[in-house]
Amino acid sequence: MVKLSGSSLEVISGCVGLEGTGEPFKTPILYKFCEAFVPVLLRSVTNVHFRGLEKIPRDGAAIFSGNHLSNLDPFIKIIAAQRPIHYLAKEGHFQRQPHRFVMISTGQIETFRETGGKDALARAVDVLGSGGCLGIFPEGTRSRKPNPPFLQEGKTGVARLAARFPNIPVVPMTIIGSRGFMPPGSKLPRPWKKVEVIIDDPITFADWAAHSDGGGLSDDDVASLVGMSNEARNDSMKRLYRGFTDQIMETMRQRGAP
Repeated sequence: MVKLSGSSLEVISGCVGLEGTGEPFKTPILYKFCEAFVPVLLRSVTNVHFRGLEKIPRDGAAIFSGNHLSNLDPFIKIIAAQRPIHYLAKEGHFQRQPHRFVMISTGQIETFRETGGKDALARAVDVLGSGGCLGIFPEGTRSRKPNPPFLQEGKTGVARLAARFPNIPVVPMTIIGSRGFMPPGSKLPRPWKKVEVIIDDPITFADWAAHSDGGGLSDDDVASLVGMSNEARNDSMKRLYRGFTDQIMETMRQRGAP
């Protein structure tokens, strides 16, 4: 397969325009402790089945992307990865105790929607730049529709982060059945309900951008970005973000995401 040069990948990363805070990100010790025991406990009391666990990167930075049906979904990713995952979470999850304590002590990232999530994306850059794992639900929020299809259009934040770190793998995870486990508005889970999780082959933005079925870019195409006006360059990058995101969403749709 044709690959883009290292200099082309640097250009793409620079065109994203995302920078971290400059502060190294460290997974809180409490999260590391809980991650060693809680997934084992959850696996023993739930009816969750995984396909493709061998495809999950066991070290290094990674982005875990999936559809979003239930409050259970973040925990499902953590169970599958067997690694601490940090999520971009809306500010409402940080407003009351004990939720605020749990979110902060596990290193989750508070997102303020009135600012467009810029501060959260900067912290997400810190997570990936420090070799950590980031969890993203491209839909942005759970579907509230009473009947399927529940899968919504994906927002392009996952693509922007993937382009910022073009060699970091994005792992698509399709979750089926978690809405029955814990429907929106429900406070009590139904642990007997079957949940199926399908893990697909990881993909990097670098590979996608060069592939004929993806971005279809050559080194010459990337070089042309440098000479464009800011507006034209941003438009070109937005098309790439949309294409990458749509392909991630289509993968989940084809795997049976309701």
